[in-house]
Amino acid sequence: HHPTLAAHRVTLAYDGFTALDDVTLSVPRGRITAVVGPNGAGKSTLFHCLAGTLRPDSGRITLGTRDITRLPAHARTRSGMARTFQQLAVFPSLTVEENVRVGADQAGGARTGAAHDRALRLLALTDLAARPAVDLSTGALRRTELARALAGGPHTLLLDEPAAGLDAAEAAALTTLLRALVADGMALLVVEHDLDLVAGLADTVHVMTAGRIVASGPADRVLEEVR
Repeated sequence: HHPTLAAHRVTLAYDGFTALDDVTLSVPRGRITAVVGPNGAGKSTLFHCLAGTLRPDSGRITLGTRDITRLPAHARTRSGMARTFQQLAVFPSLTVEENVRVGADQAGGARTGAAHDRALRLLALTDLAARPAVDLSTGALRRTELARALAGGPHTLLLDEPAAGLDAAEAAALTTLLRALVADGMALLVVEHDLDLVAGLADTVHVMTAGRIVASGPADRVLEEVR
């Protein structure tokens, strides 16, 4: 049983601009939770608060019963959370295998060896394992980054614009893969502005506008209102 990541009444302002205004949401296991909305709505700020790269002005971030509001990002990784980045964060000079190994090392813990091997297989990267990342297509780089996030055997995965730069076939493969992870009991949060991807992917969608969640519910119902 893994603890549930949640934000409780989180607010954050920069230079008088309210980026997050009383935001509450949870990321339950075995489900894909999506956050959508226009640029500047606060999606990325919320993502950073959950990941530990930003600290809210008020409100709390919890992992199960534990208050992790002040816990830095690297410590959250060790407690079973993993994330990907909007700007690809893959080491170009390292091979795919070495990149994935970095993810296992960052997470520490006993489960990472098996998780590392499973991540390579799951993402069909075994044939690319020895190739330097610099040689890869965007789709393969995204898969490498996802494999690195999965290599630590996380219980909760935070994905920032995971379909960016992917073609339709790669995006469809990504959806299949993410559904398989939640079927396995993982908790996923996806921040995405591709509504078509979210429609076929998410169980629950939260729509953000101007730092607030303005609608929440099942993907089909909520996205109908937004379109």
